[in-house]
Amino acid sequence: MTLAFVALILGLVLLVWSADRFVEGAASTARHFHMPPLLIGMLIVGFGTSAPEMVVSALAAVQGNPGIALGNAYGSNITNIALILGLTATISPIAVHSGVLHRELPILALVTGLAAWQIWDGEISRLDAWILLGVFAGLMAWTILQGLRNKADHMGDEMEQELELRGMPIKRAIFWLIIGLLVLILSSRLLVWGAVELAHGLGVSDMLIGLTIVAIGTSLPELAASLMAVRKGEHDIALGNVIGSNLFNTLAVVGIAGAIHPMEVGAEVLHRDMTVMAALTLSLFVIGYGFRGPGRINRLEGSLLLAGYLGYTTYLIGSWF
Repeated sequence: MTLAFVALILGLVLLVWSADRFVEGAASTARHFHMPPLLIGMLIVGFGTSAPEMVVSALAAVQGNPGIALGNAYGSNITNIALILGLTATISPIAVHSGVLHRELPILALVTGLAAWQIWDGEISRLDAWILLGVFAGLMAWTILQGLRNKADHMGDEMEQELELRGMPIKRAIFWLIIGLLVLILSSRLLVWGAVELAHGLGVSDMLIGLTIVAIGTSLPELAASLMAVRKGEHDIALGNVIGSNLFNTLAVVGIAGAIHPMEVGAEVLHRDMTVMAALTLSLFVIGYGFRGPGRINRLEGSLLLAGYLGYTTYLIGSWF
């Protein structure tokens, strides 16, 4: 079991490192081919920060470990809102003033409702998976069109500034793109193997390992991105990063895993994990939307989110024994 734990930790470290290298290489490569900065931010960086969840869940599904695949996706959503957004808001209150986020918050609530409806019958079939992927494709197309129509979008301007500061020659960009992708895949395999062996050694379900250790590890890129955004005063980007990641996890990550291998879903996932995920999503909608003006997630609300995460995780750990 010691080897499994070492493999798990090493896999997580390499996963975070390779995701960062992959994003930087892909973004610089796209810039050399004159891709608009807004699209680089929305597609490449958006996909890149969620690449760990996607690759880990896909490999887990291929290897017949749907518990890790589903637990990673839903656990990452819970971690993103309760831990990452809670910690970020506790450090620096998050102001919400982007019209784009006002549209995305209700969409996230609706997508969460779709996910709950799909697992109501105790499984995610291939049809369910393809529906999720279809919704994801439509949502991405709509978001891209909206972004391109808004020529003054500040997220695109911010991405252009980042590319100017962190750009690299095309050969170096392609090198890191390839290396990042290869290490991402290999580290995901190492992580899944370690997680499965650790679960068996502790006598717990793959789902619980996916909801806790794996979910926290694959959410580290979102944590780093959100803390960096708030440090720069880019509050919308911090919140948008979490909303985008949760949409990606619920639609694309679960959709890809379910398309590879249909997944049976235990009743506890609906009653426990989906309930927590839905409650957090609705709370984010309420505190972030701002019905009487610009929304704001203050330190008290951030602390409550953190407390909710600690309570949920404590309950999960308690259920192991």
